[in-house]
Amino acid sequence: MEAVESWLECEREQIWLWAPVALGGGISGWFLLPHAMAWLAFCCVALGLACAGAMLPVGGRVRHMIVTGAILLCLGCLLVWGKAALLGQPPLARATFIQLTGDVIGVRPVPAQKMVRVMLRPVEALALPGVVRVNIADADLPAGLGEGARIRFRVRLMPPAPPSVPGGYDFAARAYFQGIGATGKALKPIDMLRPSTAGPSLRARLFSHIMERFDGPAEGIAAALATGDQGAIPENDAEAMRRSGLAHLLSISGLHVTALIGAVIFLLMRLMALSQRAALDWPLMLIAAAGGALAGIGYTLLTGAEVPTVRSCVAALLVLGGLAMGRDAVTLRLVATGALVVLLLWPEALAGPSFQMSFAAVTALVALAEHPRFRAFAAAREEGAIRKGGRMLAVMLATGVAVELVLMPIALFHFHKAGLLGAFANLIAIPLTTFIVMPLEALALLLDIIGLGAPCWWLTAQALNLLLGLAHGVAASPMATLLAPTMSVGVFSVTAAGLLWCLLWRTRVRWWGLAPVVTGVALTLLAPPPDLLITGDGRHVAVRTDRGMAILRDRAGEYVRDVLSESAGYDGELTAIADLPEARCSTDLCAVRLKDRAGRNWRLLFTRSDVLIARRDFARDCAAADIVVSDRGLPRWCRPRWMKIDRRLLSRTGGLSITLEKGEVHTVFRPGDAHPWIARRPSRIP
Repeated sequence: MEAVESWLECEREQIWLWAPVALGGGISGWFLLPHAMAWLAFCCVALGLACAGAMLPVGGRVRHMIVTGAILLCLGCLLVWGKAALLGQPPLARATFIQLTGDVIGVRPVPAQKMVRVMLRPVEALALPGVVRVNIADADLPAGLGEGARIRFRVRLMPPAPPSVPGGYDFAARAYFQGIGATGKALKPIDMLRPSTAGPSLRARLFSHIMERFDGPAEGIAAALATGDQGAIPENDAEAMRRSGLAHLLSISGLHVTALIGAVIFLLMRLMALSQRAALDWPLMLIAAAGGALAGIGYTLLTGAEVPTVRSCVAALLVLGGLAMGRDAVTLRLVATGALVVLLLWPEALAGPSFQMSFAAVTALVALAEHPRFRAFAAAREEGAIRKGGRMLAVMLATGVAVELVLMPIALFHFHKAGLLGAFANLIAIPLTTFIVMPLEALALLLDIIGLGAPCWWLTAQALNLLLGLAHGVAASPMATLLAPTMSVGVFSVTAAGLLWCLLWRTRVRWWGLAPVVTGVALTLLAPPPDLLITGDGRHVAVRTDRGMAILRDRAGEYVRDVLSESAGYDGELTAIADLPEARCSTDLCAVRLKDRAGRNWRLLFTRSDVLIARRDFARDCAAADIVVSDRGLPRWCRPRWMKIDRRLLSRTGGLSITLEKGEVHTVFRPGDAHPWIARRPSRIP
């Protein structure tokens, strides 16, 4: 115990940094545990740990850390549990086709998909959730659509979609905390019962203004940089930005907020310095910091106040406060304070990649900047221009590599791929965006007031085209991304704990965290990919063969193909199962003979139509198959050797991933999961 106390004394400045980690641990416990009794048990165990810690000798740091950490664990669980119970929107129980009348409470154009997303509050529909989101095609938009309008149309409403396959994106959980209880696509005709009398918001007007000034793919990125709305970015450009490690430029975060605040402070300081009285008598830094703070807050509100933007704004305000008082505010304590603020206001954000990647990147940068050797290397000194430029380049490359390494486990967990060349691409992209694109776009907007912004818009378009060219060039490299199958929650938790251990401590003990990080990444990369992926509706099946992945329905859309490919850690083209030499397919059935890694032969049978099949033939095929998959309910006399996967089973399990060699089956839904965003499924399906 004395050795631990001595070590904690050396790390006393870092102990506070674990407060948001403990709070986040309680929030994570609520997401990971399945039901109310488990959440209550978690809180009781945490409080019991606090009581046990209180029995340790008074005055020790171990006692203080155990008691405080345990209380924060309990508080985090209760915080997100309470918010979910009080403010969440339960989903629609089952799909329903109705004629909906609703009041418009939000409109968001998505030009890249030629549609508009409309948030509605249903009128005189007691069985519907309080808020639904519908997509309306651009060609079907009625005149007068806007906030306050009342419209009527036919729609098939669905509960917010859970992950299609294990490890996929969980829109249902996000929609629950956003207050969205159902989604659908409006069918024409759409009747306007009461047109909107409110004008478009400032954000919407700015978005439309920028879109009018551009013609080409750069318009979506220009609008995203100013408003935070990425709806106008074509999917191929967005994918190129993700693969090249430049997607962070599209999400309003620290880079954009810092650039804006820095520019405002610079301009205010220069303008006030023109006055001798102001330069001698006024507190210039305090005034400039206040102006920068107002600009940062305004930019955050304008761009929708997303979690990365709020985090960046809070951090920037703390930095400005420290600078105004003459103190060095860029520390890990600043990052921890920002994390606490976000977790207290939006505890559900912890489960999303935005929060995790945003804070992980900033923590890595600040931890690297606080390291004595790196600080000594990066410090300004008298030297020639070439050596100074080389030093700056080395510093940027080191920070980029550090961020890529820290973000790799998070990217593998959420997206099943991680960038390898992002550090090099950012050497050009970050200066280009910070010092050329954003100033030019701001200047163009200012000059548009007097109608002289066209030249600046042209220059902005050329700079953004250069950025897109860089993204597509890097993304085309076979070394651009590292692919992996779905990482388990347990492996990710251990890896994240190791990352935090490395980043938050200062003494040599910090390097103990490398063991779980390396182990977690290695287990993910070496894990055998699934041989069979089945979506939650049973319609889409992907099979891994010696020649790659094949899909049952070759007319499946790009979204389905991307989900299946990413979850399998596969970057090639999905071919049709019917084209495989080991497959025998008819209009109604596909039989596939598959060999696993151990050399065992498996017989798979898939249905791909709704046509009734003769019992004698189907029963024979079922008995000969090891696994039968169907999007409809299969009769009891269909008895395969191992698994019968039909609509009844999938209604309880959700999508499935199967590794044949080990006989592992992973499901989307866990038994007994009572999180409130999971739509209650009927016990029997006709």
